[in-house]
Amino acid sequence: MAKTTGKAKVILGIAIAALATSQAFARGNVSYDYATVIDADPIVKIVKISTPREECWEEEVVYRDRYERRDSSIGPVLGGVIGGALGNAVGHKKKNKQVGAVVGAVLGATLGKAVADSNRSGETVSRGTEERCKVYHDYREEERIIGYQVRYRYNDETYSTRTDTDPGDTIKIRLAVTPVL
Repeated sequence: MAKTTGKAKVILGIAIAALATSQAFARGNVSYDYATVIDADPIVKIVKISTPREECWEEEVVYRDRYERRDSSIGPVLGGVIGGALGNAVGHKKKNKQVGAVVGAVLGATLGKAVADSNRSGETVSRGTEERCKVYHDYREEERIIGYQVRYRYNDETYSTRTDTDPGDTIKIRLAVTPVL
């Protein structure tokens, strides 16, 4: 058999006392009674309350719609043909007519491309009104009761506690009987 030391005896005693206390509660050594309320003072807290408020107005707006026209390669081709024909017509000799046709075709194609590019995209502008709104917050402070500090008397002894609600003239209390070991 193992020998118990002084510390072990103390720990064993505490464990036995805890077991006895828990058994006392398990057996129903708890009863209830009512105590007389001496006073119940409200506990007040100041809270900040936000109330949203929406303000709306009409605002003039400009609408810009960009659009794209179809991509057409007809402009440069047509410009090249017309430029080549003009260049050929300007020249007097065969060699001059050939050089004029080439230079006219290049210039005509360049001008045709520039005209096609300028006509490719555009923008329409229109005006109208739209409703715009913004939410503002109005703040106010308010006192709220968050509980009660209660003083009560039981068996000629005064006690205090905090409750969530006003208990009235009496407050229910729990009595527990446990042995002292």
